[in-house]
Amino acid sequence: MRITIRCLVLGALATAGAASAEPVLMSAEWAQQACTAWNADPVLPTKLQESGWATNDKKRGYKILRIARTDCASSPMVELKIASKDGRAQCVSGGSAAESPPLDTGVDYLMTAETRRWIEMGHGDYGPMKAMLFGRLSFDGPMGEAMGNMGPFESFLLLVGKVPGDAANCPK
Repeated sequence: MRITIRCLVLGALATAGAASAEPVLMSAEWAQQACTAWNADPVLPTKLQESGWATNDKKRGYKILRIARTDCASSPMVELKIASKDGRAQCVSGGSAAESPPLDTGVDYLMTAETRRWIEMGHGDYGPMKAMLFGRLSFDGPMGEAMGNMGPFESFLLLVGKVPGDAANCPK
């Protein structure tokens, strides 16, 4: 009887722990939380609207930021869809990029790095200029536009450190 009760208690604790576990870093679930964090950030929605970044969308009504961990080669990419809404550059969706159309690198962004580099950038160990200069962050997209928005770009990298994520596993 004691063994059965102990097993039930341990099973319940394991289930509760699994339910509260962090999503895998750069999984679709993590991207949804990153979208929420984007909208709550004091820099991203305001500065990217003020600079005109959010409205450079080729009249599609949105921009895409697609991100991935290069050491998780078989993992799907995730993306944040950003739109100019209510006078702010708001994240309107976050999730898997598997069903999305190809990026238009005239307005959209693709950023990839090793997991440890994302973590370093997310902790503020270095910013986007150093990351790109030393090849720690791969970047495709409108370079001039990105260079004109380095402050918000750095806030985006810091967002990776603000949104909890399990970096020990790769997204599936």
